[in-house]
Amino acid sequence: MRSVKDNYSVQKSPVLLAVTDTQSYKETVLLPQTTFEMRANSAKREPEIQAFWREHQVYEQLAEKNPGEPFVLHDGPPYANGSLHIGHALNKILKDVINKYQILQGRKVRYIPGWDCHGLPIELKVLQNMDSEARAKLTPIKLRYKAKAFAEKTINEQRESFKRYGVWGDWEAPYMTLQPEYEAAQIGVFGQMYLKGYIYRGLKSVHWSPTSQTALAEAELEYPEGHTSPSIYAAFPMVAAAEAAMPTLAPYLSELGVAIWTTTPWTIPANMAVALNPKLTYAVVAVAAGQPFKYLLIAKDLRDRLSTIMGTELTLKAELKGADLEGCTYRHPLQDHLPTDKRGETSPIVIGGDYVTTESGTGLVHTAPGHGQDDFIVGQRYGLSVLCPVDERGDMTAEAGPFAGKNVLKDANPAVIEALEQAGSLIKHEPYVHKYPYDWRTKKPTIFRATEQWFASVEGFRDEALKAIKEVTWIPAQGENRITPMVSDRADWCISRQRTWGVPIPVFYDSETNEPLINEETLNYIQQLFAEKGSDAWWELPVEDLLPEPYRSNGRTYVKGMDTMDVWFDSGSSWAAVAQQREGLSYPVDMYLEGTDQHRGWFQSSLLTSVAVNGHAPYRQVLTHGFTLDEQGRKMSKSIGNVIDPRVVIEGGKNQKKEPAYGADVLRLWVSSVDYSSDVPLGNTILKQMADVYRKIRNTARFLLGNLHDFDPAKAAIPYGEMPELDQYMLHRVTEIFDEVTDAFNTYQFFRFFQTVQNFCVVDLSNFYLDAAKDRLYISDANSPRRRSCQTVLAVIIENLARAIAPVLSHMAEDIWQNLPYAAPTQSVFEAGWVTLEDTWRQPKLSQKWSQLREVRQEVNKVLEQARAEKAIGSSLEAKVLLYVTDPALRQTLNAMNPADSVATGSVHVDELRYLFLVSQVEVLETPDKLTEAKYRSEADHIGVGVGDAAGEKCDRCWNYSTSVGQSSEHPTICDRCVAALSGSF
Repeated sequence: MRSVKDNYSVQKSPVLLAVTDTQSYKETVLLPQTTFEMRANSAKREPEIQAFWREHQVYEQLAEKNPGEPFVLHDGPPYANGSLHIGHALNKILKDVINKYQILQGRKVRYIPGWDCHGLPIELKVLQNMDSEARAKLTPIKLRYKAKAFAEKTINEQRESFKRYGVWGDWEAPYMTLQPEYEAAQIGVFGQMYLKGYIYRGLKSVHWSPTSQTALAEAELEYPEGHTSPSIYAAFPMVAAAEAAMPTLAPYLSELGVAIWTTTPWTIPANMAVALNPKLTYAVVAVAAGQPFKYLLIAKDLRDRLSTIMGTELTLKAELKGADLEGCTYRHPLQDHLPTDKRGETSPIVIGGDYVTTESGTGLVHTAPGHGQDDFIVGQRYGLSVLCPVDERGDMTAEAGPFAGKNVLKDANPAVIEALEQAGSLIKHEPYVHKYPYDWRTKKPTIFRATEQWFASVEGFRDEALKAIKEVTWIPAQGENRITPMVSDRADWCISRQRTWGVPIPVFYDSETNEPLINEETLNYIQQLFAEKGSDAWWELPVEDLLPEPYRSNGRTYVKGMDTMDVWFDSGSSWAAVAQQREGLSYPVDMYLEGTDQHRGWFQSSLLTSVAVNGHAPYRQVLTHGFTLDEQGRKMSKSIGNVIDPRVVIEGGKNQKKEPAYGADVLRLWVSSVDYSSDVPLGNTILKQMADVYRKIRNTARFLLGNLHDFDPAKAAIPYGEMPELDQYMLHRVTEIFDEVTDAFNTYQFFRFFQTVQNFCVVDLSNFYLDAAKDRLYISDANSPRRRSCQTVLAVIIENLARAIAPVLSHMAEDIWQNLPYAAPTQSVFEAGWVTLEDTWRQPKLSQKWSQLREVRQEVNKVLEQARAEKAIGSSLEAKVLLYVTDPALRQTLNAMNPADSVATGSVHVDELRYLFLVSQVEVLETPDKLTEAKYRSEADHIGVGVGDAAGEKCDRCWNYSTSVGQSSEHPTICDRCVAALSGSF
């Protein structure tokens, strides 16, 4: 409202100066003074603040000496193979916000950052950087050395970025899955699970990645949209009917085909059976001329659909129960071309399971036990051979006969389809778009392939795992609903991988019998060896040195297994390697926090290993967040050009006008603003909005600090009981605001913190309290009670505001603390603890009164703004307000706040309408009649406001209009308030 006073600058003197020139009072006005800069200058200031934290070991001291119980947020390890993206920033900043809030609550917080270091992507990065000749000479152990060096280099780069975000932690002592002590603990987890009978080796059909040449677990799969497979309908010639089906099938048997449907034609050479659902009704249908078979066996309910697909009428001839078909036999359509050592002259129709439905296909499922999980299970039940004529690269082997050498993802499908057509078996061939599993590392399709692998028997501890899930607090609550079916439906976990860069499965094989050697003695020996030398020892040392003494001289010869563990087993063992071993941590930990994809990843692998070994979850709470999207809700992609680089957000891009350096705190503020339970958007527009909010908070803090330049709370604070009502009301608002902020942090609803602090700074402070406070802060005598009372409130606000924003705006909070114009209570804001609120400040009745007065003020401001817009007034101080309210009690309150004498003895002159409205005079009307005299007015049902010219002359010092101007012979150009202020009595 007063432009001269709003645009304040740093002044030289903190006290009122003597007036020698009666016509100039500029130097007598107490303008704000502060070293807290208007511009954050984050690129320079934030690193300085981080250096201050390091120099004084603020985090380390609090982690050790805080009086409260430990709080352990266990870090989910990011993968050490590339630059950080905005999702990393969201994740790490969320963790840091929670940790810092717990620190301010007085708890001991020891945060150990971690990294996931093994696996294929790092292997690939190493190999990509080598020429073909060097790759050919690369031994496994040299590959491991190079992979380790690559991972450590990436970790160092990522670590510096995380630190620049303002994230606190034991950065000089992180955990890495490649550390010897970590690998030893992982072997310990594996060993305990094995000795409990939960880990076994077996032949199963598992997800296999031809591009990675390794088995994969469900957590390593993606199901992208848009995959197209060659869908075929084919018929296998029926040979013989089971006894129960013979009466029905006999008339059609010689010309009957068993109809199947598949989207993987390359698996047809491995077909060993056809499965059906015993609960379904099946039908023999006659096919019009032009088809390979005169009759087909299909599910009855699919007749109309298949008729449309085949483009021919299917006439119902007979029907029978699915159970009656068990034991019927058919002949493989490519039998004459395929080896028969694992397949008889005929193949059976068998009972499948609920996976056989009428939702698609024919109701009869082609079954290849070597190439499907359901197929494998059915095959085991019927004793079928597990034929898998596909090698690790996805190439067909000699067992595939004429298809040998063809790749299942490239040229095998067309060859098999052509062969089926030539054999008179193909009914229909068409493309089929559906979800299909892809290797999440190489982004290429996977297949099912039966191989000898190591498995964790989830079935062995599934019930305990489901019970443990219920004992965890999931944030948001739907996390429980997400992970529960994943665990309840999970097949046994394939934990072996055919990679070099990883922790080996510690098993030996008898060179003659191929029997595995693994027991408590060998496991303990390997664990101790890895603790000393790391898992490289498995490749560096001969077998004799890897075996405990009894097995070095027992007359047997052993070879070491070369499978490594699934990286999810690596990271899923972190509770044992870190939480149970690091000083200052505890197990189970208080919280795991990662993205929603980790319900099938780290959350689950950690749960399964912890439950298997100890019978409970490794965490008490699990908080999940969504993924980052652009402002249009699209996934961030380099090809689209919508990627937001956190480094560019903080430091700025090449074009600083388009990509300014916002600093870490703006990024952190964005994290607090979003509803992380869903996917969260970010783009240039949102960043600009965050920067605006940041500046509003910073400018509010600067105003508070500037007006405390001559105030020491220890010496000049006004007792609560001596404060004017406005200041008491403001302290009540402080309790409401910071209660809300506290609850927001306690419930992990950080967007409520964002909204509350933003509204507090803009609505409660800038637009209301501070706007009204400027007059007494600038114009009063420096030591007057009316000014000191306001400063007392400002000190309460700035200290609590700094504490409250510290978890999010860590750098700004510390900057505020370091710029307090009086002796700060503690060296760092984080040592000060959480907000401090007095119960005496809570005055709900007083709040009701002042909430009503604020509503009146809003109505007055509307009319003042109308007059200002039409240039009838410049400053609101040029106005006199006419005010009428219908409520007699409110009118009485308003009259009591509108004294005639502006400097009456015994009043601090704060709780007055003229100061509340920022006008020179107010007249409270008993009737609305006089409002008609005002050119600018507003009349509602309960209130009427009019605005006219203020009476008197403009005071040269405070710019208020007053009839007292000219009454002082010593100061003829200023009002009685200013005369009193210069004499030290106002």
